[in-house]
Amino acid sequence: MGLLTNRAERNEIKPGDHIYTYRAVFAYSHHGIFVGGSKVVHFRPERNLDSSIDTSSNLLDPTFPRSTCPTFPDCGFRQPNSGVVLSCLDCFLRNGSLYCFEYGVTPSVFLAKVRGGTCTTAASDPLETVIHRAMYLLQNGFGNYDIFENNCEDFALYCKTGLLILDNLGIGRSGQASSMIGAPLAALLSSPLKLLMPSPIGVAAVTAGMYCVTRYAADIGIRTDVIKVAVEDLAMNLGWAGRHDEAAEENEASNRQVVAL
Repeated sequence: MGLLTNRAERNEIKPGDHIYTYRAVFAYSHHGIFVGGSKVVHFRPERNLDSSIDTSSNLLDPTFPRSTCPTFPDCGFRQPNSGVVLSCLDCFLRNGSLYCFEYGVTPSVFLAKVRGGTCTTAASDPLETVIHRAMYLLQNGFGNYDIFENNCEDFALYCKTGLLILDNLGIGRSGQASSMIGAPLAALLSSPLKLLMPSPIGVAAVTAGMYCVTRYAADIGIRTDVIKVAVEDLAMNLGWAGRHDEAAEENEASNRQVVAL
């Protein structure tokens, strides 16, 4: 991976990696956790989950996996009323390119990657811990999908770091979401400078600087309003759907079988 792109080859990724691919001609990216065996656990909106819904409407959901996979019969596995899905790598990518999210980058590298949703200054936990979180959430859910507060990138970031926002009433951990808000906010804040700075280049430079500052300030690696939460405590602390300890042990055994397929 280079400074400007996180493009990766399939033989370069390993279980526990946070991967993503672009949708709608690079309009946005979809994120997940590679768990090995050509399988990816990812989070998507719960709408259109009901099999009774016309498949033509499912095609309108850009993150909806194929209903049938010619290679893996368990592709598309999920628990009822949960947006956490197990897909094969091919169905996750949907003919798109593969990218690998970077962790523990320096502030200079973070700012050099102008587009959000590609890296963070936060460090990743051990890969086996990442896989455990992803597979646990596959069985227990990750709450309600929200494009700004709880999206697919937020899911992958939590699996990698275990970090949650203390008061999740605004932007979540997603760098992609913070960029969507940061760009117009920077333009709004810099607009009064047009009266003071005659040069359009100067205004553009100030706007770009404000955008970088707002995006950096929202990164979970430097935020002070984040806490480390064990995946088993999510249901208790946040009211998300959970399972009893006995069921969790059975699910863990079934998870190993699913990944091995």
